[in-house]
Amino acid sequence: MYTVLVCDDDREIVEAVEIYLSQEGYRVLKAYDGLEALEVLKKETVHLLLIDIMMPRMDGVRATLKIRETNAIPIIMLSAKSEDTDKILGLNIGADDYITKPFNPLELLARVKSQLRRYTSLGSVVENESVVYKTGDLWIDDERKVVSVEGEEVKLTPIDYKILLFLVKNAGRVFSIEQIYEQVWEADPYAADNTVAVHIRRIREKIEINPKEPKYLKVVWGVGYKVEKL
Repeated sequence: MYTVLVCDDDREIVEAVEIYLSQEGYRVLKAYDGLEALEVLKKETVHLLLIDIMMPRMDGVRATLKIRETNAIPIIMLSAKSEDTDKILGLNIGADDYITKPFNPLELLARVKSQLRRYTSLGSVVENESVVYKTGDLWIDDERKVVSVEGEEVKLTPIDYKILLFLVKNAGRVFSIEQIYEQVWEADPYAADNTVAVHIRRIREKIEINPKEPKYLKVVWGVGYKVEKL
């Protein structure tokens, strides 16, 4: 059974989300601000976090920043439409996805299931099989889920890892933001623009010596992104 932590200062939203998730067989833990969420994470094994952006004491952005210091669980941010800047900031510091209030319960469940699939698949180990993808000095050991550049290991979130793996597997090919979103999020690409761009920028900061003049992960203006085949 997967455990989902729901954090929002609106108790009615927390209760509603708990009902949706419980009906699908998830164990649900609850918190009402970022500090409470951090305390729960210290005590419980949590497989996914749903967290609101705007909350008292500690908001979702600051909580996500703190969580990412030690924890790679999927994080989905809940936000109002007026909080676009905060959504982008949240993605920049480590959130994996966001959903805008008011949301459709079926969409929420689809996002949760998609993130959990990726998270659990990244944690699986294929015995007696070493699968390494490389281009230039960028290496991905997909058995151990390790990314290295010039021999130095690079830490990526699960979503960033999957984006990079997809592009490295298809080095030299250009993919639109919609294609990347559909491949990685396994969902309709209606929120693709900001989400994909933020993750691409974050990956560049980790794998490129000079992110402004990237060697590996490049934009093809008006078309999309690609990893160079070196």
